[in-house]
Amino acid sequence: MTLERAVTLFAGFMVLLSLALTRWVNPAWVWLTVFVGFNLMQSSITGFCPAAMVMRRLGLRPAGAPANPPVQAGAVPPRL
Repeated sequence: MTLERAVTLFAGFMVLLSLALTRWVNPAWVWLTVFVGFNLMQSSITGFCPAAMVMRRLGLRPAGAPANPPVQAGAVPPRL
């Protein structure tokens, strides 16, 4: 799964979760939906996405990135 698809999946899941919480737990959960929507808008304008930063650290790669990054000259391969 690419980084972009993971971010889209996460945002959609959060919207659906917040709507369910709004309906069955407390109407104040609608603010989570507002936050997710605001974050999507600012991410499209600025390119800054905290969820993408976390997912990148977890090992997800952007679309078009090489599956195995090139090895630097003189680098020692990890021992198994």
